[in-house]
Amino acid sequence: MRKLLTAGLIATLLGASVAAAQGDPLAPTGRWTAYTAGRAATPPMGWSTWNAFATDIDEDKILGSARQIVDSGLAAKGYRYINIDDGWALKRRMPDGRMILRADKFPSSRTGGDAPSFKPFTDKLHAMGLKAGIYSDLGRNTCSEAYSPTDDDLPKGTVLEREVGLYGRIDQDIALYFKDWGFDFIKVDSCGLRDYGPKSERVRSGKFRALGPLLDSSEVTRTDIAAIQDMFRQINGALARENPDGDYLLSLCVWGAANVRAWGKDYGGISRTSDDISPAWGRLLVNYDTTVTRSLYAHPGSWNDPDMLHIGAGDFDADHLTEARSHFALWAMLNAPLMIGTDLRKTPKALLDVFGNADIIALDQDPAGNQATLAHDSSDLQILVKTLASGDKAVAIFNRGSGDYDVDLNATHLKFRDDTPIELVDLWTKAATTFTKRTKLRVKPRETLVFRAHGTRALQGGYYLSEQPGSVNPAVDGVVHPTPDPSIFRTAAGWGGTGGAGDRPSYAGWGGARADSAPYGQLLQVAGKRYTAGIGILANSRLEVRNRGAARLTAQVGVDDSASDKTSDVTFLVYGDGKLLATSKPAKWGAAPQALSVPVAGVKLIELVARSPRGDNQRLPVTWGEAALLER
Repeated sequence: MRKLLTAGLIATLLGASVAAAQGDPLAPTGRWTAYTAGRAATPPMGWSTWNAFATDIDEDKILGSARQIVDSGLAAKGYRYINIDDGWALKRRMPDGRMILRADKFPSSRTGGDAPSFKPFTDKLHAMGLKAGIYSDLGRNTCSEAYSPTDDDLPKGTVLEREVGLYGRIDQDIALYFKDWGFDFIKVDSCGLRDYGPKSERVRSGKFRALGPLLDSSEVTRTDIAAIQDMFRQINGALARENPDGDYLLSLCVWGAANVRAWGKDYGGISRTSDDISPAWGRLLVNYDTTVTRSLYAHPGSWNDPDMLHIGAGDFDADHLTEARSHFALWAMLNAPLMIGTDLRKTPKALLDVFGNADIIALDQDPAGNQATLAHDSSDLQILVKTLASGDKAVAIFNRGSGDYDVDLNATHLKFRDDTPIELVDLWTKAATTFTKRTKLRVKPRETLVFRAHGTRALQGGYYLSEQPGSVNPAVDGVVHPTPDPSIFRTAAGWGGTGGAGDRPSYAGWGGARADSAPYGQLLQVAGKRYTAGIGILANSRLEVRNRGAARLTAQVGVDDSASDKTSDVTFLVYGDGKLLATSKPAKWGAAPQALSVPVAGVKLIELVARSPRGDNQRLPVTWGEAALLER
């Protein structure tokens, strides 16, 4: 049922203009609010120094890997960014505060001026058709200054001279890095806000000034989220000023702390969802898990980042091709940045072939920008499906466990009709097969089968919103009290090792918006009616939906059966370009779903609001069941 609101009811229920004036986050804005600045229409691809060299970097190592990127053909396949991580800074010159790089490691920087310059180095990369990236930190000091076992490659000089981070110097440093030195990308780390508190040994020793801590990786409740967001706003302002052509990319490295998995999409081109990766299978599972349920939090312009590829070492070296291929395929399905982290001068051909698989790269770089969603989810096996711009589907079958699995892949997993043929092309072997309704596949331990699938859509004349997560932004996801997600894998291969109490839940985001799932992982269900397609989100939420020519939005709405708040009303409202188009009747837990059918022809941005003035958001999941955009 669709019912247009009267003016009186609008004022009573919402009063959009009044609510907006009072800062009501549920008031429609009529605009897409996720990050689109800079150059991240597709996830960035390239190479970074850190996994291969840590702080032991120099010009020859970096340019050698850059030449290999070009000579191997990887640059032609999209690997363009050559990123310097921590270890390049010598000091901050006083009293003017100019950053001084390590000219002994970058001899081309000796240009005869009053300070060495990275410009000749970035010019070399640009002449090769590549992009150049640099590293800094939100705080005064960097991660290597906090954790490096030696000070060989660390900044030198007085306490103030060794403060090489952005804190208090954002405008000055961004101007130097982008306007003067010609960089195109900056990774901004966060150790400077976490590891230099007044009680830390490094500060008590007199080697560093105290700052904060403003960030606690283990406890989001001890983190000043607003202060961190404000710093990124300042960085974005400086980037826009120094790059009027918009050719830049900002990488947020807050390691999934500070609830950044919810808001990183609004502040940067890529945003880390987890702590650093390491070349261990358990660590891959952690980083993957921090991203796989967050498909609605990634869009063209702002991508989830589970960290660099660690192919080439440990569990992902040339002797572990199954794991290396899984790593690569999973990152591509997640629309993750594909940043190589190995010494390419020494990389064997078998691994170069993994990096160069053009069919799998195409999944990562697909212009629709839809991160894969979970069509089957269990602790040991998952099926991921991604809708491509062509209408085809990418499907990955991921065996997380230690035994072989015989897997039934159904047409319903793909949201294809089960009475017409479906063609699968294996993107590793290139073998093509055809099936109708279902097919059986065997998946080995730690293996990821990945296919491109072509079939007939089950929903004719449109798409479910859950098939198009790149066009759906949870501008307000209803989470009031950020809570660690207990479903993320925890590993003894974590950075704390086995010396402490273990790898406890720390990544906030529990209860976030989900595609084809309720916020806490249950199946979507309203009054006993189950939905295989839809959006699950908490009450007092607002979704932004980009409309590219659809004529009608339809949905079955109601309070999800997983809600424990069984008394509060929820009203569902649909807006088009800021104007109210339709509403539901107030609904409680147990009430039958209500049908909405809303004309949206000519509307560019649709906003879906679930409002409950007295509801307990985090006990009140709601369902936009079978939400779809139809051609007519």
